[in-house]
Amino acid sequence: MRLPRTLVATAAAALAVTGITAGAAVTSSNSATADVRTVAVTGDAVVESKRLSSADAMRAASAALAAAEADGAGFVSVSVVDRNGQLQAFVRGENAASHTISASRQKAYTAAAFGSPTSELAKRATGDNAGLKDLPGTLFLAGAVPVKAGEASIGGIGVGGTPSGATDQEYAQAGLDAITK
Repeated sequence: MRLPRTLVATAAAALAVTGITAGAAVTSSNSATADVRTVAVTGDAVVESKRLSSADAMRAASAALAAAEADGAGFVSVSVVDRNGQLQAFVRGENAASHTISASRQKAYTAAAFGSPTSELAKRATGDNAGLKDLPGTLFLAGAVPVKAGEASIGGIGVGGTPSGATDQEYAQAGLDAITK
């Protein structure tokens, strides 16, 4: 049986790539098989990261939205992120505009990354030159508070959607208060 020329060429190319990859894994030039080992890393090489529990993250987000709804501003989005900006909880109020989704998350990450409320950070992120305001994934507008364990920032709560960043930040603070009091 003869194989079509394109199939033979494709198979030869695949074998060549596999051979190169396998050759890189071989620990000895005389070895026909790769010596693959699993090594456990322990001690100072391992860093533990703290973050909110999923229940507390959701409680904070829900409390922030409830505070906004109590003021007639239920058209906000609330994000709770860990220190690295990974989303832990999110709620979107009725009629919240789509831009509030990313704004709340970026504000939350900014507060988490810098360990300060974004209203304070916004004052530092000014000027025409490159600076803090240019960091990807950040938003230097009022509306978020950090979540801390002791002095260490472990997350952030961000709110987006009201006409005032100061009001957004009040709601974020209500979310923080729900898990710290």
